[in-house]
Amino acid sequence: MIFDLPDTSTREIAKTLVRKQNTGGQIATGRVLSLIIIAHDADDIDTIIDAAYSASREHPSRVIVLVQSNNQQAQSRLDAQVRIGGDAGASEIIIMQLAGQVSQHLVHVVTPLLLPDTPIVAWWPYHAPTNVAADPIGKIAWRRITDAFHESHENLLALRSENYMPGDSDMSWARLSPWRRVLASVLDQPPHERVNAVRVYGLKNSPSLDLITAWLSARLEVPVRLVHEDKHINSEESFDTTIRRIELDRDSGTLSVELLEENDTLSVSFPKRKPALVAFPARTIADCLAEELRHLDPDTAYQHALNALEHIHEQSNN
Repeated sequence: MIFDLPDTSTREIAKTLVRKQNTGGQIATGRVLSLIIIAHDADDIDTIIDAAYSASREHPSRVIVLVQSNNQQAQSRLDAQVRIGGDAGASEIIIMQLAGQVSQHLVHVVTPLLLPDTPIVAWWPYHAPTNVAADPIGKIAWRRITDAFHESHENLLALRSENYMPGDSDMSWARLSPWRRVLASVLDQPPHERVNAVRVYGLKNSPSLDLITAWLSARLEVPVRLVHEDKHINSEESFDTTIRRIELDRDSGTLSVELLEENDTLSVSFPKRKPALVAFPARTIADCLAEELRHLDPDTAYQHALNALEHIHEQSNN
């Protein structure tokens, strides 16, 4: 069910939720968290909502989408849409279009609609404050999810590292889970030799490329060189194809993990062995969001990767 509430208030939105739950049999106590999504009217709102809808199958939530107008001179106004039942998956979805002064006070708008006694997760799908933990929404959130892929700041990850607080995470990190699983699996096979050096190849301007390079450096404690291909990543580039090949040097030879041309298969090459193929399906935004919502405790692996970034860039420039 979808209910449009033009020129409304948070009180009216809350009343609508209670009224429809009572008449439609919706039970809010089944929600496991409140997910706040902060976006702008120029963003792809449909994609954002679809991702939250899909992730809700695993994590029933109250999803609150705050859409800020880029026109700050507009008259203060709040238009809302409430989705429950089949139109919201396993969640309740509240979409609020905010214009004028009201769009500058998001935490006051959202607070009356938060579920009591449940964790709060904040997600900035496109553009986020440099220091999300200091943002008013970030201060009330247990977990703060950003996406460096959509940011244009050249030193963004360095700023994320400088301002890191427990609970921070990034979708560019979540996209690395398949790579991290494959690398951990191949290094768990004999011969169990120490890795002496690592080279990571990929496209420029890819935060995932920088993060996996830093993660390998932090975990293996060896020199890791980042090698950029001439091609720059663009908005149409698949998230999963920015990393092309990873080579790990050991005494017995070089172990290589390479993304094949089809972009859905990894080739794992051990010295003196026939290459093995590993399925590598593309990850959706919903996949990454669902993964981020599975654990609300601090992601120490992400923190260690951020801390190792400066050392990686020094090695790659030498």
